[in-house]
Amino acid sequence: MAWWKAWIEQEGVTVKSSSHFNPDPDAETLYKAMKGIGVGSQLLSHQAAAFAFPSSALTSVSPWGQQGHLCCNPAGTNEQAIIDVLTKRSNTQRQQIAKSFKAQFGKDLTETLKSELSGKFERLIVALMYPPYRYEAKELHDAMKGLGTKEGVIIEILASRTKNQLREIMKAYEEDYGSSLEEDIQADTSGYLERILVCLLQGSRDDVSSFVDPALALQDAQDLYAAGEKIRGTDEMKFITILCTRSATHLLRVFEEYEKIANKSIEDSIKSETHGSLEEAMLTVVKCTQNLHSYFAERLYYAMKGAGTRDGTLIRNIVSRSEIDLNLIKCHFKKMYGKTLSSMIMEDTSGDYKNALLSLVGSDP
Repeated sequence: MAWWKAWIEQEGVTVKSSSHFNPDPDAETLYKAMKGIGVGSQLLSHQAAAFAFPSSALTSVSPWGQQGHLCCNPAGTNEQAIIDVLTKRSNTQRQQIAKSFKAQFGKDLTETLKSELSGKFERLIVALMYPPYRYEAKELHDAMKGLGTKEGVIIEILASRTKNQLREIMKAYEEDYGSSLEEDIQADTSGYLERILVCLLQGSRDDVSSFVDPALALQDAQDLYAAGEKIRGTDEMKFITILCTRSATHLLRVFEEYEKIANKSIEDSIKSETHGSLEEAMLTVVKCTQNLHSYFAERLYYAMKGAGTRDGTLIRNIVSRSEIDLNLIKCHFKKMYGKTLSSMIMEDTSGDYKNALLSLVGSDP
């Protein structure tokens, strides 16, 4: 499944809206789950607890002892209660919970979570609280702030989103950070990488028409060959122009024609003709055009493969795809690597962070 067809496939969704949803008891459950918040006048009623948890779990969330006497709020944070609520609600429902939390307790839910949690678990839970476009705008902003630029994050987001998605991300970016995403990318990158990122930001590949002009596809394939394999050196702008301005259906035909002409795949030519972040950007465009689910499966696999875990990549892709196509990504993951995504998460992470990730990922395909 190519990128332009992936928004949104219901069979791919791992996190769905909770049925019979009511934000008020969920907000109360979260309030009680935070350490340092006394029982006081804000009691979690048996009714609210029963709504959010099975009867077997009530003893861990009720402020009442087994004999019906009021007892003290246990020290520490009930991380599992937070996981049970926030990973089992859609993003829209989480926004409603945040509003209810503010109305009932006069506190910002996200800021309260930040103060109560820490490390990778905090990063994951806070990511869940952002509306999707604001979250992706934040990821782009974080990739450019401070010393060094995380080009891989920018490439991943810009190459895998549709024109409408990119428009909403740019709007959220300007609202939250007071500057233009395009201008910040131009200020933070240079050369051909800057050019391809700015081109991708325009969303010109969004034509979903199934019509392809065979003659134009053949001409583009010949132009790519002439710009790379046929000459000494590489005409990078020719590659950038074709990869970033042609429709996805057209590009698929171009890639087929190119392989006939060059006797090698477009991916192999890109690898031999370019390097570094420009190579990564071009290859990402090709991969997202061919099969978006395989691309994200690869991103998740290499986030965990080898020494250390690239937690930013792992969190971003699980959170951002959980309400779009994560189930389909899981299927491709298993086919490509012979193991399930959840089994690799279990091997590579631990504690509440692991439990929250597994809850978002859902059952194995």
